[in-house]
Amino acid sequence: MVKNKYYVIDAHCHIYPEKIASKAVAGTDNFYHEHSYGKGTVEDLMIVGDIAGIDHYIVQSVATTPHQVGRINEFIAESVANSGGKMTGLGTLHPDSEDIEADFKNLIELGLKGVKLHPDIQKFKIDDYRCLKIYELCEREGLPILMHTGDHRFDYSNPNRLLPVMEIYTGLTVIGAHFGGWSIWEEAAEKLSKLPNLYVDTSSSLPYISSETAKKLVHTYGVDKVMFATDYPMWSPTEELERYFSIGLTEEENRRIFSENAKKLFNIK
Repeated sequence: MVKNKYYVIDAHCHIYPEKIASKAVAGTDNFYHEHSYGKGTVEDLMIVGDIAGIDHYIVQSVATTPHQVGRINEFIAESVANSGGKMTGLGTLHPDSEDIEADFKNLIELGLKGVKLHPDIQKFKIDDYRCLKIYELCEREGLPILMHTGDHRFDYSNPNRLLPVMEIYTGLTVIGAHFGGWSIWEEAAEKLSKLPNLYVDTSSSLPYISSETAKKLVHTYGVDKVMFATDYPMWSPTEELERYFSIGLTEEENRRIFSENAKKLFNIK
């Protein structure tokens, strides 16, 4: 285990049950034309995270169909309960569910601390009317949404779709994954950085952009709005930490990005 002087929270990790992990990881690899580093299981996450010196994990998964929602949320909650305090769980919802309110109530009862949505994989536009009940419920209960944002190939999750939602649901907190816009990083920052309730994470960004661009993005959004994240199992946590440290931020900036922002947002003690 590599232990640096910071308490490190990985704010974006995907985990799957053992029986389906390899299939789930292969599906994501095919979608992004990448080859994932990890296996996608809880055991593997804890092993590679411990080697890297990660202290805590924000874990989630995505329902590609409505009937998967309950099973996924129960799996995430069970994984959190068995983690010895090392995990915080986010639930999933699907805009085509027959009873989104019931799914949301169950998510709350399971003790999950937010909602993960992936418009590109779940095949809905962020500003689709089907999603409005999700935003209404999350705003009402104060649950943040970790949302995949950005993709030059599609128009499901790009800034033009997120802006009107944030303007209507002014009490809603959204974490725009991948610095707010995967593959369109600077365009996203230009359009989204002034939104008061928008946070971003560093996941699946540092392998593609320069350290100088990463530093610019951090300062554009503000160090109080950025969280370190690896997008496990896509990338090696050890290598992601190395990429992060190459940005050259100050110790205070590192402390906020590694843990303080996530602790505040997800109420991690």
